[in-house]
Amino acid sequence: MVGSSLSTELIGGVAALLTTLCWLPQALKILRTRETRDLSLLAYLAFAAGVALWLVYGVLIGSIPVIMANAVTLVLLAGILSLKLRYG
Repeated sequence: MVGSSLSTELIGGVAALLTTLCWLPQALKILRTRETRDLSLLAYLAFAAGVALWLVYGVLIGSIPVIMANAVTLVLLAGILSLKLRYG
């Protein structure tokens, strides 16, 4: 049997936190160095589209961890993409 709802939500929340915060060092490095040449614009655009779809999915199923993780990740990715477009 699957664990309790609280345990499941806790696991989802921790997973969401870790996979969301992993983008923060990249964004901070770009802000510090203003270097984005090695980032693939197409890969980041595709990933952002996927994250946006996960966000919609989270809203449709009413999952707070999925919604929050993907909303924050999308904000961080939008920042990275805007820096990529600005610094090339």
